[in-house]
Amino acid sequence: MFAHPITEETTGPEAAELRPLEPWQAAEFQEHVRRAVGHFEPWLPWAAPVAADLAEAEAFLRKYATGQAEDIRRIYGIWLGGRLAGGLLFRRFEVAAGVCEIGVWLEPEAGGRGLVTKAARVLIDWALRVRGLSRVEWQTVPGNVASQAVAKRLGMTLDGTLRSAFPYRGTRHDVQVWSLLRDEFPEQGL
Repeated sequence: MFAHPITEETTGPEAAELRPLEPWQAAEFQEHVRRAVGHFEPWLPWAAPVAADLAEAEAFLRKYATGQAEDIRRIYGIWLGGRLAGGLLFRRFEVAAGVCEIGVWLEPEAGGRGLVTKAARVLIDWALRVRGLSRVEWQTVPGNVASQAVAKRLGMTLDGTLRSAFPYRGTRHDVQVWSLLRDEFPEQGL
């Protein structure tokens, strides 16, 4: 997939597209994260280091480029009006197990357009229909209501909460696990 429109508009400030995010775009990625680091940082532990250091931004994107070559992870950007405004990634992509996990983020100014939901549908379709995986997971902390709302719009089911699942800034956090199974996918009209 090189580029995929996610809005009806194909030009202008409301035109949005999903396309791979690659190491050569590290400066653009870093600037994007800098614009919204305060919004991302409570939910995305990688945001502050990426915003602070161009080498960190490039290393983050290189990890995903290598992961794509190894078929174990991928990263995509959402461009709105030609400007990087958000992204999605396959944090895990386990073909043998038939499971992947999608993560997302979006600058606040780009919200309210359904961009994350539309882009996630593209990735879910690819993972389940094209690659034949059986399960797509979505993980979020219980306080991230916006992320939970997207999972619901995607037709995902809350499987449960992993208590005290990861440490971040000296505090242990719970993680909700949502999922969508391939057998449920056609019923969702994605």
